[in-house]
Amino acid sequence: MAEPIVEVRRSRRRRRTVTAYREAGKVIVCVPGTFSQAEEKRWVRAMLQRLEAQDARRRPTDSRLLSRARRLSARYLDGRAEPVSVRWSADQQSRWASCTPADGTIRVSDRLQGVPPWVLDYVLVHELAHLLIAEHTDEFWQLVDRYPRSQRARGFLDGLIYAAGLGPADSDAM
Repeated sequence: MAEPIVEVRRSRRRRRTVTAYREAGKVIVCVPGTFSQAEEKRWVRAMLQRLEAQDARRRPTDSRLLSRARRLSARYLDGRAEPVSVRWSADQQSRWASCTPADGTIRVSDRLQGVPPWVLDYVLVHELAHLLIAEHTDEFWQLVDRYPRSQRARGFLDGLIYAAGLGPADSDAM
């Protein structure tokens, strides 16, 4: 992974605190104007590590997705849905996720990286239910609705579709 572009902003008013955030493809690190070059360098390194850790928490790896899906299956589907693999996919542009029941694979659109965890959980439960029932039947929706935030997550996804200008919201486009 390439080193990020870092811009350090010194402030005379800032006394002790250091902050970092992303802006226009750069990492902005705000430090007190009284910091020495060595202190600045140490804090830039520390803040880059913090941002990286935040990113890792927001964007689980494929192995974490699989573990998460297995926990969700155990909790909401009595462990009956047994995914073989769950991975992020850049190819999912018209769906939030998809699965292949024949081989137990689930692919989740990387457009969902960074959504609230309860929304990702809903998408995973939806796909896990497809491992058990292929079609959107009443029985299928009963399984999905075992997840307590199903309706709320569908509303969130509808809002994403609408905000992206992709037409009328329709979260059935899993």
